[in-house]
Amino acid sequence: MKKILIIDDDVFIGDMLEEILSKEGYSVLRAYSGTEALFLLSSDRPDLVLLDLMLPGLSGEQVMEKIKDIPVIVVSAKIDVNDKVNLLLNGAADYVTKPFDTKELLARINVQLRHKNYDGFNNTAVVFDDIILDTALRRVTVADKEIHLTRTEYAILKMLMQRSAQVVTKSELMDGIWADTPDCTESSLKIHVANLRKKLKAVTDKEYIDSVWGIGFKLKTE
Repeated sequence: MKKILIIDDDVFIGDMLEEILSKEGYSVLRAYSGTEALFLLSSDRPDLVLLDLMLPGLSGEQVMEKIKDIPVIVVSAKIDVNDKVNLLLNGAADYVTKPFDTKELLARINVQLRHKNYDGFNNTAVVFDDIILDTALRRVTVADKEIHLTRTEYAILKMLMQRSAQVVTKSELMDGIWADTPDCTESSLKIHVANLRKKLKAVTDKEYIDSVWGIGFKLKTE
């Protein structure tokens, strides 16, 4: 049984997470402060950590510095892109913004534990809902079914997933995918997005991409 440590001083969120994880067959440990988390980690070793940043005592960032060789998913209300980037560069395996979709969080946990088992914990996956994009293998699965994307479709999906909490403007999308797909033009971008939508929807009959009129695109959240 995989063991997950929840480090969060919000009792309601912690209780909710513990209930969900227990139903999924995980063993759950709890810590309510940074100091308590480090004390617990000195005597027990979970398979994965869910870490809030705003903690009494030691901050989440300080706690993360002390955690070695255990995947850490940051679960925080901070939505600034720079915060996310800095945490990912400094060792976080993934970042989930509060409020979060429980299905998406479970999928992200599953990905990290899978990589820990088979890759010695090599974080190469980006997750949104039931879409998993493996950047190392350039492989995309929807509800565990692999789909085949063109180079441009893959680049578009990757950027949208990496910025899943935001609207990505057309110009930002063009700039972001240019290195991979220099042949994509603004006029063809809509066609590539439409084809990507169809391929994703064909698996689950769900709409994953929203158009924001006159601005750009974002991943669809309920």
